[in-house]
Amino acid sequence: MDKIQGRRVYMDEMGNLLLSEGDYGQDSRGHWMARPPGNHTGDLSGHTVTEHEDGTITVSPSILIDDGRSKWHGYLEKGVWREC
Repeated sequence: MDKIQGRRVYMDEMGNLLLSEGDYGQDSRGHWMARPPGNHTGDLSGHTVTEHEDGTITVSPSILIDDGRSKWHGYLEKGVWREC
C-alpha cells in the first residue's frame, strides 16, 4: 500500500476551504473536511480527529467515502494517507 503525505490547508479570506487531493482542514463551522488522494471531499464529523502539535491530524476510525461512482477506504494518520 502506498502512503501519501497530506497537506493541511486553511480557509481563504472569503471563508472557503479549497481542498486538492490529499488536503484536509476545518471549514467555517469548525468541521474537519478531507479529500483523499484520487477522490472527492468528505466530512469527517462522524470521526474522532486528533490534532498533533505539528498541525497534522489523525482520524479514527477508518475513512470511507463512497458516492456510488467512486470509493475510497483507508486511514489518515499524522497527515499521511494510507488506503486499505
